[in-house]
Amino acid sequence: MAKAGGPFKTPPSGTLPLLGANSGSDVREGVTVPMPSKRSHIPAFEVMRITDEIARRRAGGHDVVSLCAGEPSARPVPGTLKPAGYTGPLGTMPLREAIAGHYRDWYDLEVDPAAVAVTTGSSGAFQLVFLAAFDPGDRVALASPGYPAYRNILTALGVQVVEIPTGPETRYQPTRELLDAAVEQHGSLAGLIIASPANPTGTMLQRGELARLAAWCRRGGVRLISDEIYHGITFPAPGSPDPRGVSVLSAEPEAIVINSFSKYWGMTGWRLGWAILPPDLLAPMEALASNFALSPPAPAQELALTAFTPETYAERDGIVANFARARELILAAAPELQWGTAAPSDGAFYYYSELGPQLERFSNSVDYARALLEQANVAIVPGVDFDPVAGTRAVRLSYAAGESAVVEALERIIRFQNAG
Repeated sequence: MAKAGGPFKTPPSGTLPLLGANSGSDVREGVTVPMPSKRSHIPAFEVMRITDEIARRRAGGHDVVSLCAGEPSARPVPGTLKPAGYTGPLGTMPLREAIAGHYRDWYDLEVDPAAVAVTTGSSGAFQLVFLAAFDPGDRVALASPGYPAYRNILTALGVQVVEIPTGPETRYQPTRELLDAAVEQHGSLAGLIIASPANPTGTMLQRGELARLAAWCRRGGVRLISDEIYHGITFPAPGSPDPRGVSVLSAEPEAIVINSFSKYWGMTGWRLGWAILPPDLLAPMEALASNFALSPPAPAQELALTAFTPETYAERDGIVANFARARELILAAAPELQWGTAAPSDGAFYYYSELGPQLERFSNSVDYARALLEQANVAIVPGVDFDPVAGTRAVRLSYAAGESAVVEALERIIRFQNAG
């Protein structure tokens, strides 16, 4: 069991608790007391809770090495920012035009700047897109393991989440066959969320696989949403035709793309992302954005205009090369780690692996991660955040902190395991 107030939650029994168990109101000693809403009964994002625990331990004098959050340690310097007021609800037109130019430069795709919606991070994009695209009771499919906020935001909005269990046999990505099985079991789908590179597995969809999924969605009238936040953080084989990743727009112009300045550009705290939308969602998105956020943060938009210069691309590519070296260190250490099956780390900066023989000593990934933090001062994330069922056997390492942090963490992990 997790310690009271600790960062790690107890592994789930296999399903999330039903919403609404403690909603509405309650009568206590003759007084009616309001209770939290049904939609707020979702799990906290475990990564952020562990981040708080890391800060607490560091404040207490512990030398913690964090392979927890997906946050690049190298961040841009903002310079001097000018005073700024509100912008349009979908961002400034110069930034929307710059984002459209990015798709021309990287993917040879023509994107109408008017179809670009700048948002408060990719999280803001997910919230607004889900509100614009889906009604309560709609069914939306996503791969498991996967980014937990997809599931939790959809659940909070009353959308039924259909999780597609994936594994090594499909490289942790959905397939048409898995989607057919999901429809047969759960009924028709309103949407499908894909991610390439994916969090937590790092796996990517190739051009043909994207085309097959896009065709399946087109035939069934299913909205296709592609999370492309890790594009550019990829480790292609020499001569790869798509070294940055493949945008879903190359296979389906009516798909929805969500991206952010947080990962490749390292602008995590600036809270700036974007969505590329089909025509029917532009007016709903603008109406929602103008009410929910008024406008994206203006200083962040000013800084983001510098993101698409040759100098910035070169600087960030150098940081990706550091990620690549950190990744190689983990792959080389895999035999000594003595864990189980790991996902192919095609992109992003994550290594997702089953614990294998380590589960003979620790009952689940939560216990392992807790002991590792408490005894070796290394922070990693148990897989239950990404897969409520099979995640009890897996963990995720982030190598976004770079080579030196990875070297130190690996030494501590191996020492911790050998000491047991």
